[in-house]
Amino acid sequence: MDRLPNPSWLRSFEAAARHLNFTATAQELGLTQTAVSLHIRSLEAELGQPLFTRQARRLELTELGQSYALTVRRALSDITLSTNSLFGPASQQTLTIRAAISTMTYWLAAELPEFASQHPDIPVRLVTHIWNDTMGSSDVDIDIRLGYGDWPGLRAEKLSDEFLVPVCRSGTTAPSKAEFRESPLIHILGYEDNWARYFEAHGIHQPELQSQYSADTTVTALQLVMAGAGYATILERFARNAIAQGAPLQIAGPPIPFAQSHYLIRSDGATRPTASARLFETWLQERIKADAAD
Repeated sequence: MDRLPNPSWLRSFEAAARHLNFTATAQELGLTQTAVSLHIRSLEAELGQPLFTRQARRLELTELGQSYALTVRRALSDITLSTNSLFGPASQQTLTIRAAISTMTYWLAAELPEFASQHPDIPVRLVTHIWNDTMGSSDVDIDIRLGYGDWPGLRAEKLSDEFLVPVCRSGTTAPSKAEFRESPLIHILGYEDNWARYFEAHGIHQPELQSQYSADTTVTALQLVMAGAGYATILERFARNAIAQGAPLQIAGPPIPFAQSHYLIRSDGATRPTASARLFETWLQERIKADAAD
């Protein structure tokens, strides 16, 4: 049978399987005993099998009824849990933060425990993306992007100045700036010119050799670096956080200014931020100022 039985019948059956009494079932569900009895008979007719044996003043589940009751109870429990989690009162307080996967992995995730310790009553949901122009329109409270701050239809509030550094696997003898020209370089898609900018900042002629590796995220690029595949240029903020978290990496050269920054993003017609969002924004701005001072 491909169709799903009437959910009201299933709800009545699950309660009746617990109470083994139609009167108690009716009281729990706010129905009449006649309605509960009709639901059960209709479900049995739909399934083509009896679910209860009816004896004087009591019910018993058949073997099929016992097995089916477990499945129905589990399914209704899952639906209840999911509904309460996604749409219940707690979901109205949840702070949803969206950022690029590298920003989330190598910056925000490391900072969030401090926010949680200050505001333990604010649940946090994290969602990530890879490319700015492929993000959906799902509702978020905090939207953080790395770029130039020029997204059409959006208001951008600058959060940070960023710097670029080369990184290598820890324990590696870092090459001189000139020796980078002969080293295996890893490019990150969308930021392929980072190496060119780094070479230019140090007056080094960029090599014309094609890189052996390109990755679509900083996360993947750093996995390649940690495996000894070569060198990558990433934000200094990301590098220091990854190293602090125990990643086998080391910074292999001095930083240079990066043209892009992290921004808080809001749509032109966006509603006023929630109290939780305002708390997070203030906290994050203070954290960035503290990092800059250090």
